[in-house]
Amino acid sequence: MTVMKTSMRNFFAHKGRMALSAVAVVLSVAFVCGTLVFTDTMNTTFDKLFATTASDVTVSAKGASDSGETQAGNGKPPVMPASVLGEVRGVDGVKSAEGTVFSTSVTVVDADKDSLSPTSGAPTIVGNWNANDARTMKITSGAAPRGSGQIMVDADTADKHHLGLGDEIGVITAVGTHKAKVSGIAEFTVTNPGAAIFYLDTKTAQQTLVGERGVYTNINVTAASGVSDAQLKKDVAAGLDSAYKVQTAKEVADANAEDVQGFLGVMKYAMLGFAGIAFLVGIFLIINTFSMLVAQRTREIGLMRAIGSSRGQVNRSVLAEALLLGFSGSVLGVGAGVGLAIGLMKLMGMMGMHLSTDDLTVAWTTPVVGLVLGVVVTVLAAYLPARRAGKVSPMAALRDAGAPADARAGRVRVLLGLFLTGAGGYGLYLAAAADKASEGSLWLGGGVVLTLIGFVVIGPLLAGGVVRVISAVLLRLFGPVGRMAERNALRNPRRTGATGAALMIGLALVACLSVVGSSMVASATDQLDKTVGTDFIVQSDRGQPITPQAVEAAKSAKDVERVTEYKVLDATLTTPDGRTSKGETINAADPSYAQDLRTETVAGDLSDAYRPDSMSVFEGFAKKHRIEVGSKVEVDFKDGSTAELTVRAITSDDVVIDKGAMYASIATAARYVPADKMPLDVLLFASAKDGQEAAAYKSLKAALHDYPQYTVRDQTDYKQALKDQIGQLLNMIYGLLALAVIVAILGVVNTLALSVVERTREIGLMRAIGLSRRQLRRMIRLESVVIALFGALLGLGLGMGWGATAQKLLALEGLTVLEIPWPTITAVFVASAFVGLFAALVPAFRAGRMNVLNAIATE
Repeated sequence: MTVMKTSMRNFFAHKGRMALSAVAVVLSVAFVCGTLVFTDTMNTTFDKLFATTASDVTVSAKGASDSGETQAGNGKPPVMPASVLGEVRGVDGVKSAEGTVFSTSVTVVDADKDSLSPTSGAPTIVGNWNANDARTMKITSGAAPRGSGQIMVDADTADKHHLGLGDEIGVITAVGTHKAKVSGIAEFTVTNPGAAIFYLDTKTAQQTLVGERGVYTNINVTAASGVSDAQLKKDVAAGLDSAYKVQTAKEVADANAEDVQGFLGVMKYAMLGFAGIAFLVGIFLIINTFSMLVAQRTREIGLMRAIGSSRGQVNRSVLAEALLLGFSGSVLGVGAGVGLAIGLMKLMGMMGMHLSTDDLTVAWTTPVVGLVLGVVVTVLAAYLPARRAGKVSPMAALRDAGAPADARAGRVRVLLGLFLTGAGGYGLYLAAAADKASEGSLWLGGGVVLTLIGFVVIGPLLAGGVVRVISAVLLRLFGPVGRMAERNALRNPRRTGATGAALMIGLALVACLSVVGSSMVASATDQLDKTVGTDFIVQSDRGQPITPQAVEAAKSAKDVERVTEYKVLDATLTTPDGRTSKGETINAADPSYAQDLRTETVAGDLSDAYRPDSMSVFEGFAKKHRIEVGSKVEVDFKDGSTAELTVRAITSDDVVIDKGAMYASIATAARYVPADKMPLDVLLFASAKDGQEAAAYKSLKAALHDYPQYTVRDQTDYKQALKDQIGQLLNMIYGLLALAVIVAILGVVNTLALSVVERTREIGLMRAIGLSRRQLRRMIRLESVVIALFGALLGLGLGMGWGATAQKLLALEGLTVLEIPWPTITAVFVASAFVGLFAALVPAFRAGRMNVLNAIATE
């Protein structure tokens, strides 16, 4: 009880000094709990949606996936004849059955040909209005579509794009473009996570999406009273061809949920990983806080020891303070996490994914995880300072204002730090020298962890040298004030090292990812320059195949010399070694593709692969199956017959574009795949006449104006699109790393604030002998800048080393260019100086307001 009373008294006596450490715990726990609440809420939303929208039993067409539609290569959904509907209706136990037709391989535009698709990545769905949809949607204005000239839209899409009754909409599919006017607006009775949904009448949907009437993609079956879903499934399946997929409502919901959970799982663990980084940074803040508090209370602890307190009691007293800090911070963090989850839901709403707070899900495990994690991390972080407090000698404490240095511990720390750093450096060397990316990645992971720990452990030793270098360049310009700031930073290298290490972790990851991202863009750009011989690339950003009409339009463009078609066909290969490889793809293109993509070969000539009954294979496949130029490979085309093709070329694996592709001509594929089963083009490549690139670019865009689902890019556009994609990903990661940087800034603030308290008497004496308030504040600001730059220098240097090693592994996959983004690195380094200035504002202000006489009188 005495230990707890002492801990409570000390905790509340130093509550101001504990505040910033508590904020670090709050932020870290909030990020963990917010992530859990947010992902649980998304799971609840999707589960409720899938459970509500599924019929008792669903019959899907041949080729459909477990979770719904699978687009064929012709851009149309797989369908079944209307006769199946009649068969299902005749099954015992069926109350009602209704045919539906829908597709996600669509582009929907308004009258100005602007896309109405979600920007969040959610699908665009066009289907027929049916009784099953009427259960989950309520028409709020207008009426359901009747006739080919009408279409109904969901309320969220209508609000986002300001659509009203009578507005014209164009539905673009592989069949063509269908125009209709908005006849009604329907609102979900459950949360719509962001999909854009459009409804046509059944006949129009069949004609628009499939190109023929009397077919369905699914049949929704309702069970008669007293008939279970499982029994109904069994009865329906017994009366149908076994190739049709029959699923209960639960099976459909589970299949849909499994697809969503894959994405949610990646997002969840990625966000928890960044929360873990913030916790790691927070550990340094807590260690520093308790170390300084213990040092400042050395006399007090010595007195407690002198009047009978044991080492264990002192140790437990400090740990009890940490327990109070962890518990209070965790409780606040759990509450803040729920608020953060709601904020994320609002943010996703702005991006187009609508999540209702009615579905907010706070599982009992979430606050438990937050509390346990926050308390355990805080207590563990305070263990070393608590142990150090327990070792304080009563006599040493009574005659010395600070805790004595432990020289032996310092030597052990240096040796351990050097060993870990050396081992980590060797791991990075092995990663860079690896022959396979899979092997090198293991060494890279080990090297990153060991060098990070090594730099943290050896931080106090590095602080002495690095701070002196920074000071020589920066602080000497400020005269005596600068020299005092340098000495203050060097006074306690362990504290400076720990404070800098907190900032180092976040910036090391920023630097590493910047190097990797820049190298990926530079490598891909280099590959484009070296291998792509075409001027323009035409493709759909939403994965729609290119229709024959669009191909003809592209070929009719002025100043375009040639257009190369490019298809992907599924096939099963039987190789000369007698083995069968299922699930392979053949990239069929016009012979001019050998000029459009200058792919390096290790044997043969790629242009020969486009001769009749010829093909190419990639190097790894050839080695695995002992294939040489001239070998025969049996190719069993899906939806076609079996061909025996001669291998005319073996392409190198040391490429980025079309890595692992096997080529043949479209003419060869057409001999074995019927015209009505031949997939549409996935890409078009166009080349301009000599000197007419600008005119061809303009005319090609004009020729495809009526096909807004496709984008025309020249090589500059393509490089910029690639750069933008990687840039968006990096910006998202930087945003998540910002939490760790914020916690690190709090660490600098806390260190300076406690340092000011520790040096109260010293500050008073300096003020007494003539140091002005302005000079005092400048000294503290400069000290903060040096600590921040020390952490930045270590972090950026370490991160660039990690990034350069990672690029060596990427080089094994064809990304051979290493590029250091010096503008980004420089900007981060300069920004770190401003971080130091910002962190010092409050401590410097408080130091400047000290009463000189009271400060001198402080013991």
